Amino acid sequence: MPADMHALAEDLAAESGVLRNMVADLDDDGWHTPTPAEGWNISDQISHLSFFDDAAIQSATDPEGFAAEMERAFTVGELTPDDVAERYRNQSGAELLGWFDASRRRLINVFSELDPAVRLPWFGLPMSAASSLTARIMETWAHGQDVADALGEVREPTARLRHIVHIGVRAMPFSFAANGFDLPPDPVRVELASPDARLWSWGPEHAANRVTGPALDFCLVVTQRRHRYDTALRTQGDVASQWLAIAQAFAGPPGTGRKPAHQALVVVGGPAQLFGLRAPLFVGEPPFPGRASWLCRPPWGWRRRGSLGEQLGQPSCRRFPVAELRPVLRRGHRDHAAD
Repeated sequence: MPADMHALAEDLAAESGVLRNMVADLDDDGWHTPTPAEGWNISDQISHLSFFDDAAIQSATDPEGFAAEMERAFTVGELTPDDVAERYRNQSGAELLGWFDASRRRLINVFSELDPAVRLPWFGLPMSAASSLTARIMETWAHGQDVADALGEVREPTARLRHIVHIGVRAMPFSFAANGFDLPPDPVRVELASPDARLWSWGPEHAANRVTGPALDFCLVVTQRRHRYDTALRTQGDVASQWLAIAQAFAGPPGTGRKPAHQALVVVGGPAQLFGLRAPLFVGEPPFPGRASWLCRPPWGWRRRGSLGEQLGQPSCRRFPVAELRPVLRRGHRDHAAD
């Protein structure tokens, strides 16, 4: 069944309204409130959405002009998100909100009348009109999360999260490719609890690799607004775990994501298996002489030697004598037992 462009447009309008309500009454200081996106304030989030709304409109109404402008901008280096944000920082909150309202209104009007299957040029590969409009929902929700976090607000999850989950699942091959890895052949089953407690599922029912948990948490992870360790998501199988470590629902180079508020421990250097704060940890022989161990806090959790985790590197590692690690290991074991 083809996508319903009018229904997608209605969902985008609703998501736009949630974001608009958060920023409409901000004063100048409020518009310059820092967000979790490093170096960005609330005004940058709104200018980003407005700029790419205009780009989406041009891709639908003037695809040749869009391609020419994209080539020019890439050539002179004007298309990084930070460059776009910097370009519009001289605008007031009222000007940015007016731009957002006008561009979003025109975007909805234009896309509502498009054939959902028509292919439109975009940054990278072309996409269907339905996918492009769905991506605008995802972008609005994700940048709205940055605004909500900056203002200390909590948004009510809705059934519109299904659009974001769908993009996140479909973007699994892109997530691996963007990070320079081949897509593993094993499929992943995704089973998520919707905001109204229904089950949303993707992938083969009997797949060995699985991702389960709340749909909201999955959306936060694939848009890189939360680290997976700060959510209730659970994985089964190496492929599922590796995917969540690099999952990315948006186009462009690999994002930096968010640092975990609670980081798992990885310890290498002992003879037995131990347990960390929230995840099982492997203990093996260190690849260096001596009786010291390494205490690491990698953002993706534990991986076997030679797997994706090791290829990405082991940041924030420090060398400790084994005796100094014992209190940490005992505490980690208790934390795991209580979890």
